[in-house]
Amino acid sequence: MNTKLMTITAIAAFVLFAAGCSTGGAGSPGGTNYYSIEKPSDINSFFKYGTGDIIVSGHRGGNFVGYPENCTETFDKILGKMTTFFEIDPRLTKDSVMVLLHDATLDRTTTGKGRLSEHTYAEVSRYYLKDRWGNVTKFRVPRVEDVVKWSEGKVILNFDMKDVPREKLVPLVDSLGGVNCIYTVHNAGDAQTVLEYNPEARVSAWVKNLDELKAYEDAGITSGHMVVAYVEACAMDSDKKALYEELHKIGIRCMVSTAPVQDRAASESERNILFKATAASGPDVIESDFPTEFIGMDGIRK
Repeated sequence: MNTKLMTITAIAAFVLFAAGCSTGGAGSPGGTNYYSIEKPSDINSFFKYGTGDIIVSGHRGGNFVGYPENCTETFDKILGKMTTFFEIDPRLTKDSVMVLLHDATLDRTTTGKGRLSEHTYAEVSRYYLKDRWGNVTKFRVPRVEDVVKWSEGKVILNFDMKDVPREKLVPLVDSLGGVNCIYTVHNAGDAQTVLEYNPEARVSAWVKNLDELKAYEDAGITSGHMVVAYVEACAMDSDKKALYEELHKIGIRCMVSTAPVQDRAASESERNILFKATAASGPDVIESDFPTEFIGMDGIRK
């Protein structure tokens, strides 16, 4: 077990002890948790810091048995259980059609084989998506265009950075009226590129230290454009307290991701322990492959 996981496990043990060692399953509130984003400032309102809650994001859109990642049918299933937003993965087919697919290859998540970039969209559209456990589903690889249209009046989409150039992705999203879409950026220069194509764009930014934060500030990215800062994998790090405080001073939520470690736990009960430790470490946003498993935990936005 690596040091990070040992630390999380130790925190989890304390959390469970303090809570009477309860590891009961999360409840589902039911209903459909759609929300509408009509202008860029509505995104800032959704992510407003200081409301005292934790927003959970679906990494790769989230998943269930029989419901694969990067799939609108999966998004709808999750939105029936909780308020969230979805981090998704745009890639290009051989004929430059933008689709959602995390990997550069088709093998893991579809019934196809080989590199996506060697297949036309007509070919890709014949394949079925597979869930996380390798089960073939009835769902197909979606086009970015169709996903953006589907998302209107429902949810915020966060486009991760894969192989689609900003000069292709941002104008397409804008042409579709995708005011509810934000973009993951890894540095201030990348954020500036996004803003060249849409000066009103909002970003989820990688900010791992104070020097990186200063670069974003100097570029004017923190003035309304940055709504989330990805600061750490697994859980908040006490050694980065100064960074978190500076981000909070300017009203930006700090995000951690359970994907690198906790999401790989063998069972839901094991993840439950680790997820409670993540939530207890003090993040403002948690990104996870299993967003609905956070439902019912203290502080999670309903």
